[in-house]
Amino acid sequence: MVLPLAYLIIGLIIFYITVNSDFKQDLKSDYTVYLHTNGVHLDITFDKNRIPEDSILGLFTTAENQYISFGWREENFYLNTPEWKDLTFKNAFKAILMRSPSLMHVTRYNTVQPDWTPIHLNQKQYNKLLREITQTFQKDAENHVILLEDASYSSIDEFYRAKGSYHLFNTCNTWVNRAFKNSGLRACLWTPFDFPLIDKYGQQTLN
Repeated sequence: MVLPLAYLIIGLIIFYITVNSDFKQDLKSDYTVYLHTNGVHLDITFDKNRIPEDSILGLFTTAENQYISFGWREENFYLNTPEWKDLTFKNAFKAILMRSPSLMHVTRYNTVQPDWTPIHLNQKQYNKLLREITQTFQKDAENHVILLEDASYSSIDEFYRAKGSYHLFNTCNTWVNRAFKNSGLRACLWTPFDFPLIDKYGQQTLN
């Protein structure tokens, strides 16, 4: 119990330390991304029309879907735990304590959801963040993303092969936070949780 408790305490302390604290949202900009969570895992959503066609070659989209959401996860956990009722100790143990291969989960939406947190960026910040996302995909010899066949949860999502190993100190939420940090956006020094990064985007970051 000592190690899990220490992990929890350290995570709760470090997320209070803000990096890129001078970041301000650009409300006049047309470049908006959305941060949201299922209660545990963070995703980042982009307007499909703001994603250059050549930035993610091979990504499946439809004319009806306006927004594309990206989330990075551990492969076994993603595929075998579609809902919290499917969670087992074995899957949780492997996801947290072992270095595991990862997948990118891509979900398509028609409209902005009411529980999403909008973040207004300038074009430079937007391009940096999008680059952080696209660089996480594994690519084939023709620079196309690699779809995992017959592995989606529904008709609006797919899984793609991703770079990086998932482990205790490199989780879905640390991946999102790192993408924000590397893009010059307000972020936590480090966080394994979803709520600290969302909490960084209150009224104090607006111009």
